[in-house]
Amino acid sequence: MEEIDPMKTPNRSNDDEELCRVCGYAGGPFFEGTWPSSAICCCCGWDAQTQAAGLEGTRELRGYWIGQGARWHRPKERPEGWDLYRQIQDIPELWR
Repeated sequence: MEEIDPMKTPNRSNDDEELCRVCGYAGGPFFEGTWPSSAICCCCGWDAQTQAAGLEGTRELRGYWIGQGARWHRPKERPEGWDLYRQIQDIPELWR
């Protein structure tokens, strides 16, 4: 399967960059234009400045995070009634 480069994808939406590529949490902005921000996802701990190695790397991080119990990086920020399955449905299509 060919890897997608979102920086070269014409349909790339800046709105998608408000969502974490690994877990789908809306805690961004993770990217400002095409540049990574200094945001660290409070849910999974992904740091936009230490980007995963493309789509496969992002999927590996997601699998590892979920496999380890999908623990929150900053548990005090976990919303009441949080639902992992509902959240991961929000992962931008380019990063699924």
